[in-house]
Amino acid sequence: MARIDPDSPVPKYFQLREILLDLIDSEELRIGAAIPSERELCQRFGLSRMTVRQAVDHLVSEGRLHRVPGKGTFVARPKIELALQLTSFTDDMRARGMEPGSRDLDRRIVRASAHLAKELGIQPGEEVHFIERLRTADGEPLSIERAHIPVRLAPGLGDLDLADKSLYELLETRYGLVMDAGELTIDGGIADPSDADLLKLPRGGAVLLLQRRSFSGGVCAELGVSTYRADRYQLRTSLEMPARRG
Repeated sequence: MARIDPDSPVPKYFQLREILLDLIDSEELRIGAAIPSERELCQRFGLSRMTVRQAVDHLVSEGRLHRVPGKGTFVARPKIELALQLTSFTDDMRARGMEPGSRDLDRRIVRASAHLAKELGIQPGEEVHFIERLRTADGEPLSIERAHIPVRLAPGLGDLDLADKSLYELLETRYGLVMDAGELTIDGGIADPSDADLLKLPRGGAVLLLQRRSFSGGVCAELGVSTYRADRYQLRTSLEMPARRG
């Protein structure tokens, strides 16, 4: 069994954090399993309760553990890495071996405001499809997608069945709109009450707010505004050192 090294320059709470992560990654502590109580961890590793709590708090904040009031602390499901590429939710979930789903929340035609017109590169007042869907994976709600698509690019889109389907696939097969470029902006935020209820988050739960402009042949074909559960997603990207100037 791993031990805490009292002579190490690494803080004791961080050593315990690493021990617990090793137990999780090796599946000695499986997803949904309760971790030992603070008292047990104190006795097993010869640590103070404050040190143990600090280690556990870190893992909770990182999404590796989650607390259930009155029951204990449990191993959390791994977060889904948010795809920083132009792909549909449906294709992304299927690539992960998960079953995508959707539920229509709203579907209508609106007149483009000055801001929406600027984002889509159209004239103010032009007709735009507004499609709002709750997206799920293996039945679990993960995001709310709000898509804005110029009606002239996809006439009759609002009448088509989108249940458990990829919007991008439909736009490609029905209207010849192949999304080949895009721009993505990501912000952190707090879910409003209605979104929190749909996503099964506590009031004031954290979310990731994504705004995406998707282009087909140089034309902006969609402005997507999506709200993702921050407790189920994480961002990962590669980093490169910029070339130094001589």
